[in-house]
Amino acid sequence: MNALAATSRNFKRAARLLALDSKLERSLLIPFREIKVECTIPKDDGTLASYVGFRVQHDNARGPMKGGIRYHPEVDPDEVNALAQLMTWKTAVANIPYGGAKGGIGCDPRSLSISELERLTRVFTQKIHDLIGVHIDVPAPDMGTNPQTMAWILDEYSKFHGYSPAIVTGKPVDLGGSLGRDAATGRGVLFATEALLAEYGKSISDQRFVIQGFGNVGSWAAELIHEMGGKIVAVSDISGAIKNSKGLDIPALMKHTKTNGGVKGFEAADSVDPKTLLLEDCDVLIPAALGGVLNRENASEVKAKFIIEAANHPTDPEADEILYKKGVIVLPDIYANSGGVTVSYFEWVQNIQGFMWDEEKVNAELKKYMTSSFQHLKEMCKTHDCDLRMGAFTLGVNRVARATLLRGWEA
Repeated sequence: MNALAATSRNFKRAARLLALDSKLERSLLIPFREIKVECTIPKDDGTLASYVGFRVQHDNARGPMKGGIRYHPEVDPDEVNALAQLMTWKTAVANIPYGGAKGGIGCDPRSLSISELERLTRVFTQKIHDLIGVHIDVPAPDMGTNPQTMAWILDEYSKFHGYSPAIVTGKPVDLGGSLGRDAATGRGVLFATEALLAEYGKSISDQRFVIQGFGNVGSWAAELIHEMGGKIVAVSDISGAIKNSKGLDIPALMKHTKTNGGVKGFEAADSVDPKTLLLEDCDVLIPAALGGVLNRENASEVKAKFIIEAANHPTDPEADEILYKKGVIVLPDIYANSGGVTVSYFEWVQNIQGFMWDEEKVNAELKKYMTSSFQHLKEMCKTHDCDLRMGAFTLGVNRVARATLLRGWEA
């Protein structure tokens, strides 16, 4: 089942639990606006190249739309639609005043020079500048983009609208980016894990963890869990997978990955098959890489008691059912990985106020938001007698539905 089908299925289940009117249900699914633009740039060799840029703006009932811009050669419109919709529910679960959006350019960023990427970003911004805005739609980095991409968007947008640091988040700190943004998603995963374990009378320090993915989210989560006394017994990334049942030395592993470009070859650990990493013996499994990694083929062999979805859509609906029957507790992505968008909101707030926070305040506010969201999520689980995923979806969908009705937008 692809991401759009799975997201729509979860939405429809939540709508049934909430007994939403069929007209309202239909209007909540339809995107507010889909934008497609041609971006033609001169390449460094003087030839012209054309790329397709796009932006799906899903919903703005609760505030400006928010979501990443990705540069990737294979842009699937269905997936972009699903991710825009997912952002609508995610921002509502996090209780931040945003709706959902997603976009990007169909290109291979690795095959373009820095100056070509800059030209492409600026042309894309010129084409969509009047359809985004500080109080309309606020982009952020995603796959294939980074703080530098956001800096180019900020500069190009400001040529049309005056200096507007709040037009994008995930910017360099020197241009109004927030302290703590880099670690935000990983730190949010830590706070989400803490909140879930506390429900079961457990703490980070008495659990064994396996983390799939050692990029920004996975490595920060590993570092912070290690600092809290958690034992990380196995990790993987694009280079391979490693394990040490006594616990990996995370600071040493971080140095190794910086030097060698991946976890493979780390001396104080044994190499394992990346395909079996998700089935390693542990208490808490954190998929922090790709979608669809837990499916009907491997779900029955998962040994973890808790799964924290740090990646987007890592668990297929079929796997969800198998895990539920096994008694495995799955903390859903729309809550577990919302730390990034929450600190993006803090960045936007700081830019609008023209008053920057120190990192301590950013982290303290993030903990407050993550803890509060978990309590609201649990209340929905009790009200509707459902699992955590449906608790999160009913929480998010209910907030958006209420805002839609209060604004008089019902069909």
